[in-house]
Amino acid sequence: MVSEHAVRNGKILLEEDACLKVTNREVQFGFSTYESLRVVKAHPVHLEDHLLRLRRSCEGIRLTHDFTDVQLKEWVYELIEVDELSEATIRILVVGGKQPLCFITAAPLLSYPESYYTHGVAAITYVGERLMPSCKTGNLLLNYMALEASRAVGGFEALLVDRDSAVLEGTRSNFFAFRDGKLYTAADDKVLLGVTRDRILKAARQLGFEIVYVAPSAQDLEAGCYDELFISSTSMGAMPLNMLDGKAYPGPYERTASICSLVRAWELDD
Repeated sequence: MVSEHAVRNGKILLEEDACLKVTNREVQFGFSTYESLRVVKAHPVHLEDHLLRLRRSCEGIRLTHDFTDVQLKEWVYELIEVDELSEATIRILVVGGKQPLCFITAAPLLSYPESYYTHGVAAITYVGERLMPSCKTGNLLLNYMALEASRAVGGFEALLVDRDSAVLEGTRSNFFAFRDGKLYTAADDKVLLGVTRDRILKAARQLGFEIVYVAPSAQDLEAGCYDELFISSTSMGAMPLNMLDGKAYPGPYERTASICSLVRAWELDD
């Protein structure tokens, strides 16, 4: 269902009227934070966790505002109600400045073909480091360039590689790799602490996998030292990679599927 309305600083209005001035300095400089979350059966999934991360992102870049979690939660539910949203992707955008702005919009629920989960998707590595990686901000130039480079060769995602050749995360996802029955992923201070990432790690522990907080190196991935790779995000859950930089990871992806199944099962628990 397409949403007809949006929220601007607590006021319901037509989506077409939810506009930002192009001359807004904070817009021009990307001084903003955002969250995207799923709505399933009219329930905003893990809303409290998304609001916590939004608050921490604002604190991280010193974006001050007077919007409370209670208000933001009410506004999300108001949008769900006014447009009778059963399934949707909701985006909360906070723009800083002397008069901070908060926009809440909805779009059709982002989903992917089942084949992406059974057969996997392709990715490339891309050298680049995000500014303030623990904050989810509007500074997305690196993400855009890396993802476009992947799409240019038929890929689905690009994984960012830092100056030490560590493969940290995707442009819109967290990254995980299995090796000798252990699950490897970057340390918390190196990446965006994803709401879904937390559930991925919880699921992995519940399934008995040891977690190693060390990012795989580009060299080890190229040499085939890992036997199953996957990415995660709010929209993806856990999605296997069948190819990275032309190297095949043919599956089966049973461990990824087990983790994804648990993560999706928890969506209506909160």
